[in-house]
Amino acid sequence: MTEEQTMTIADWLMITAVFLGPIVAVRVTRYLDDQKEVRARKLDIFKTLMATRAYNVSWTHVEALNRIDLEFDKKHKKEKEVIEAWKEYLDLLGNLNIPPDQWSVRRVDLLVELLHKMARVLDYDFDKTHIKNSSYSPRAHGKTEEQQNTLRAGLIEVLEGKRPIPMIVTNWPQNE
Repeated sequence: MTEEQTMTIADWLMITAVFLGPIVAVRVTRYLDDQKEVRARKLDIFKTLMATRAYNVSWTHVEALNRIDLEFDKKHKKEKEVIEAWKEYLDLLGNLNIPPDQWSVRRVDLLVELLHKMARVLDYDFDKTHIKNSSYSPRAHGKTEEQQNTLRAGLIEVLEGKRPIPMIVTNWPQNE
């Protein structure tokens, strides 16, 4: 072989790079896309919980809470803290042995703690006071919800036969 026909290590590296370059590029792109999607799902949970923190019985709030176990990873220290905060909050939500006024205060504190830990994982700079006090809930919404609950309870009592429907006859038919 002549010098012109001898392949150097640099030539072999170039050939390898030409073949492997696109494969590596696709793999790296796929990995980055997957990481972006994972973060987007976590962000969706966090944003939903932040947006509904004043409406903790809304369907979207409950759904977002139930997705925490699916999207946050116990293998990462900060994310494990989120899961532990969620477990503590969930434990309280099912506890019927605490007086309602104490339960309500504790529920808010644990939700704030959960949201604060999520904010840290997702690189949001929210302190606990901001999370607790910066949501808006119109009084009209609370009044409407209270009225709906009263109507439901009353209707259920009527349907179960526990409450009569008051009736007043205003026009008796006239006999001719």
